[in-house]
Amino acid sequence: MKNVKTRYLIGIIAVAVVALLAIGRFTSRPIPPPQNVDPKALAGIQNGTAPWQPEIEHLIDRLRAIGLPALSQEGTVLHIHQHLDMFIHREHISIPASIGINEGARFISALHTHDTSAVVHVESPVAQDFTLGQFFDIWGVRFDKECLGGYCNDGANMLKVFINGAAFAGDPRSLVLAPHQEIVVTYGTEEELPTPLPASYSFDPGV
Repeated sequence: MKNVKTRYLIGIIAVAVVALLAIGRFTSRPIPPPQNVDPKALAGIQNGTAPWQPEIEHLIDRLRAIGLPALSQEGTVLHIHQHLDMFIHREHISIPASIGINEGARFISALHTHDTSAVVHVESPVAQDFTLGQFFDIWGVRFDKECLGGYCNDGANMLKVFINGAAFAGDPRSLVLAPHQEIVVTYGTEEELPTPLPASYSFDPGV
């Protein structure tokens, strides 16, 4: 009888362990971003001219639309940083603090800014790829292969993206964020590209 009880307890423990492992795999699995997100149709998106402030009122709606959670605190599984420079007709555009942070509602996005240094923080509870398009969606600024806010390609003036000094080919929304990137987003004529083009950034030690 003792052996039967022992085997029974071992069986229960084994089932519990398997269940916990399954739950762990489920809760840590990256959430794939929704396909065919139309950035100009997102709630509260800013389609006008710069400067743009963090759009907080509809932030939760945009997070749902792009498949990202509203976090109660910063995630710790993935913690990386990028630096974003933006130029419109050669004018340097400031990146505001508190993008992706709703202090009143006490939630934060995995992609956010803390200050005006233009350092993007990726602090996620799961390890997955995040993109430049998602950052602009969270900011609440229209960003696609044709337009930045209210600035759209018209032949002479073009939207361009550079990564560590090299032109990024393809849809700029798909640019995957990686550690210590220097990302430059420009709009204007070829002659209005910044000179020199930023190709690196001195991140704080330990960042």
